[in-house]
Amino acid sequence: MKTYNVGIIGCTGMVGQRFALLLANHPWFKVKALAASSRSAGKTYEEALGSRWAMKDPVPEELKSMMVYDAGTDVEKIAAEVDFVFCAVDMPKDEIRALEERYAKAECPVVSNNSAHRWTPDVPMVIPEVNPD
Repeated sequence: MKTYNVGIIGCTGMVGQRFALLLANHPWFKVKALAASSRSAGKTYEEALGSRWAMKDPVPEELKSMMVYDAGTDVEKIAAEVDFVFCAVDMPKDEIRALEERYAKAECPVVSNNSAHRWTPDVPMVIPEVNPD
């Protein structure tokens, strides 16, 4: 079975933390890049989180010592390491659109938890209950 290298953009927020737990030890995905704001960049994931880990389960061991990238300035570096990214940033919609478009222009597909591109014609929405095929 093929394994996909993935990144988590917005890894320190609540949704990013949930992605971290869901992707830890997943049979299809290997987390290769973590990214957040410039405040967290250059720190390990554990350092960037500090006391803000909000999940019941602990921080996945394999992610604790990973260095966090700057989600905005390290787009090319992240795109070179992953097959695609999961995006969970908490920003104004126009900033989310711009950020996700930068990843797309770097030929890095984006799976987003945001609604910023909900009405963008060439961006598909996957809603299992609505379009399972």
